[in-house]
Amino acid sequence: MMLQVSPGPEAAKRFLNFVNASPTPFHAVLNASIRLEASGFKKVLEAEDWERTLQPRGKYYFTRNQSSLVAFTIPPNWKPGAGLSIVATHVDSPNLRVRPISKREKTGYLQVGVETYGGGIWHSWLDRDLSLAGRVVVTQQDGTFQSKLVKVDRPLLRIPTLAIHLDRGTNDNFKFNQETEFVPILGLIAETLNKTKGDKVSPPNAQATSIQGNHHPALLSVIADELSVSAEEIHDFELHLYDTQPSVLGGIDNEFLFSPRMDNLLCSFSAVDAMSTYVSSPNFNDLEGNVNCIALFNHEEVGSVSTSGAESSLIPLLLQRLSPSPALHSQSVARSFLVSADMGHALHPNYTSKHEDNHQPMMNGGIVIKTNAKQRYASDAIGTFLVKRLVERKGGKVQEYEVRNDMACGSTVGPMLSKIGLRTVDVGGAMLSMHSIRETAGSHDVQNAIDLFTSFFEGFAELDKSLTLD
Repeated sequence: MMLQVSPGPEAAKRFLNFVNASPTPFHAVLNASIRLEASGFKKVLEAEDWERTLQPRGKYYFTRNQSSLVAFTIPPNWKPGAGLSIVATHVDSPNLRVRPISKREKTGYLQVGVETYGGGIWHSWLDRDLSLAGRVVVTQQDGTFQSKLVKVDRPLLRIPTLAIHLDRGTNDNFKFNQETEFVPILGLIAETLNKTKGDKVSPPNAQATSIQGNHHPALLSVIADELSVSAEEIHDFELHLYDTQPSVLGGIDNEFLFSPRMDNLLCSFSAVDAMSTYVSSPNFNDLEGNVNCIALFNHEEVGSVSTSGAESSLIPLLLQRLSPSPALHSQSVARSFLVSADMGHALHPNYTSKHEDNHQPMMNGGIVIKTNAKQRYASDAIGTFLVKRLVERKGGKVQEYEVRNDMACGSTVGPMLSKIGLRTVDVGGAMLSMHSIRETAGSHDVQNAIDLFTSFFEGFAELDKSLTLD
């Protein structure tokens, strides 16, 4: 008898398209912008005067530095002092990034110098088919400059492991030096084979904005071809390495997602999808209450301290612009609520001792509420109650996660944003192999996240009125 395999959830398929097209935060923000604009959102600029732009029932978004995004909707009878209902995520993931001077050669190999970003499981990057993506500053035909996105869709780089014949103990105690033994190879150049160790190639005389001497001509040529410019028209770039193997559904019944960057593009996609779908619903124009908002931050994996990170002015300035006077601003903060959405740790069948006995989330088991008494997560009883009620509205389930006392706890954008005074709860989806180049998550948890965020946008303001606190 032939096994009938599920085709997989539609939301998971949409996520796969998003993550495959988003190898960097720049691409994730661009693809989120495209989805929002298709749903009627209008882009506004931070440098503009919004007072003449924002209208009741309006849908708006803005980006900062091509790497963070904030989108929000204005209720029909909105007035300054109204709260914000915010879903906050991040679009960065641990990866390797090309150094400002990447040109390296050794024993006939062209190599590319890279720096590690975030807390990656770095051995998972070995023996993978890697390529490059990011943003590039190029000269325009009229002599001006523009930052353009690039994504090379073929394998360019590889970090080979050492054969077991040359390291017999590799299966017993594998370690490697991230500076000297973690350098990708780009190609073989026959002319370099007979170079002596002391030979150096002097870069040509060039202006300060020229990077021709900093990188291999072959590398610059590939990037130039992708952008249809000459190598000399490239003045700077931020290039990230990524795995060219596509993200896919997997498991006996397509219950899994096998993909890079699910921490935290899964939550980011779900926020964008929920917001885009919610504004297309028949009752969007009738909903009262808070300004609904999503915030996709950068640099969470390295502390969030940047112009596009969660500790930046992105949310404080939005609150201030919508409610400019001190009194109205204070009222808005008091009426606001933030859902910090970041992936969490599913119980691993081979390492069950890593979870506390009563807090063992499972993939596809529903939204995970994350709690930590030391405030590494911002959840408290009020926020947890509100999330549970919102999940109930869509017929979903919740799971609880709290770390063991003998293990350190990770953190999210939640605690740092709660310092503004926003009530905050930390949630996520359960996954395995977090920070690996290939992570595993539940294919049904994409819809679980979308359902929570949609319920939040539709029902938080009314639910909040029913809760007596201070």
